[in-house]
Amino acid sequence: MHETSAGGLVIDGIDGPKDSQVAALIGRLDRRGRMLWSLPKGHIEMGETAEQTAIREVAEETGIEGSVLAALGSIDYWFVTEGRRVHKTVHHYLMRFLGGELSDEDVEVTEVAWVPLRELPKRLAYADERKLAQVAGELIDKLHTDGPGSLPPLPHTSPRRRPQTHSHTHRRADDSTPPSLGAERREPGDRSSGAERSDRGKMRPGRRANGCGQGT
Repeated sequence: MHETSAGGLVIDGIDGPKDSQVAALIGRLDRRGRMLWSLPKGHIEMGETAEQTAIREVAEETGIEGSVLAALGSIDYWFVTEGRRVHKTVHHYLMRFLGGELSDEDVEVTEVAWVPLRELPKRLAYADERKLAQVAGELIDKLHTDGPGSLPPLPHTSPRRRPQTHSHTHRRADDSTPPSLGAERREPGDRSSGAERSDRGKMRPGRRANGCGQGT
């Protein structure tokens, strides 16, 4: 079984100094009560491209509107849920903040926050997403130095023609593994008992409103 999702790293102040740039993250509690911060993302629905899904999911999970600037890369991993082995691919994009206010109304999200860009390496729970944040920093440097035309073109994605079979669970980290590259990755729709990571998460290159948490 294969599932495909998309999401984004939306940056407020992307054209300004890096010290003033912040990213919208979502937080979820794992089974040990730890808050795990990650990038907003979700399943690609029928008729959507990956970019459209990223924009929609960021809005649904954070309340923030954004536009896609460039691809950050894709993350692949495996998990087992309800006796089925699932291969998950998640496409991530660098996004520009357009408007909106932080909101944690999404039932799958515990908290949302603006987090300074420089703090992402220690705030993001998963190593593969920390690598994406590093790629984002490099793209932002390129944007500042050479302008928007210097960003790599977006890869072509076609609208999804068939609905996906979703595993109806929340993403949780394995109780016995600290959040890291080895932490079990489960997207919304992936809760299971005895689920196993099988590939350690391979990555393929490819104005601030009143908030529910300010990333302090």
